[in-house]
Amino acid sequence: MSESAVGEVGAKPVEAAKGREGKYLTFVLGDEEYGIDITKVKEIIGVMGVTHIPRTPPFIKGVINLRGKVIPIVDLRLKFGMEEIPHTRETVFIVVEESGMLMGVVVDTVREVLNIHEAEIEPPPQFGTKLNTEFILGMGKVQGKVKILLDIDKALSAEETALIANMAK
Repeated sequence: MSESAVGEVGAKPVEAAKGREGKYLTFVLGDEEYGIDITKVKEIIGVMGVTHIPRTPPFIKGVINLRGKVIPIVDLRLKFGMEEIPHTRETVFIVVEESGMLMGVVVDTVREVLNIHEAEIEPPPQFGTKLNTEFILGMGKVQGKVKILLDIDKALSAEETALIANMAK
C-alpha cells in the first residue's frame, strides 16, 4: 500500500476527531459512561431542592437557586429516554455553560477527568436519518472502555434551550 493510500484511509477518523482532543469530565448514566468537555463545566454540586415549573417537559426538573442565580435543572436520563431512578448519595448536578447560559444536569455519578487524545476519538456511529446523534462529539476509547463524548450545546433542541433560558430569567 502506498504512503498516500495510508494517509487517505486514516484521514477520515482523524478529521472527525480534530479539535475534540482535550480534557473531559466523565460521568455515568445507567450502564454507560459519558464525557463533557471540561471547559463547559462550571462546578459539581450535590443534589439540592428543585422548584418544579409547571407545563415543562418531564426531563426539565425545574430550577435551583445557586448563590442567587436561578439555574434550570435537566435530567439527562430522561432526556436520553432512560428510566427515571431515585437519587442516591452519588447523584450530582453538573453545572455547565450551554449556549451561553448556566444549566445543571443530573447525572448518576461523576467518575474522573480524562485527557482524551485525538487518536482515541472516533466519529459518532451513523444510524441513518431517523436518529439524531448530532449531540455526540465522538466516541472516546480510553482504558479499554468507550465513553460517549457529548456536545452539551447540542444536547437540547433550539426550542428546549429557549424554554430553559426563559426559566432562568
